[in-house]
Amino acid sequence: MNSNKKTTYNVNKTDDEWRNILTDEEYRVLREKGTERPHTGKYNLHFEKGNYNCAACGQTLFDSNTKFDAHCGWPSFDDAIEGTITYVEDRSLGMVRTEILCSNCGSHLGHVFKDGPTKTGLRYCVNSVSLDFETKNEQNQED
Repeated sequence: MNSNKKTTYNVNKTDDEWRNILTDEEYRVLREKGTERPHTGKYNLHFEKGNYNCAACGQTLFDSNTKFDAHCGWPSFDDAIEGTITYVEDRSLGMVRTEILCSNCGSHLGHVFKDGPTKTGLRYCVNSVSLDFETKNEQNQED
């Protein structure tokens, strides 16, 4: 395991603590940088109004207004809420990509690509299992 760069996050848990609060699939994707199979995630074709939050720590990451169907098999967004994403160069699988992590807990979300069809030109390709969804109605009830 390469641990040359150690980043401190607001939410820090041991592997055992993460395993106790996440499902096996959530742990595999969020903590071990796994990927869910395309077209299998519950948020791939989900277009309700609300916010998409980190499944590990609850930080709000994406507004539903930035979600679009990229036909790639994973939820896609053209922008993230400012300050919620950490960007890391990923040279795995024989290519150079930009991995996206939750800035609050360091959990793996997916990757961002510069091939988006909207004005930002970005496509945040995110694993559904990395996300929880909060509808606008639920947000209003918390006030």
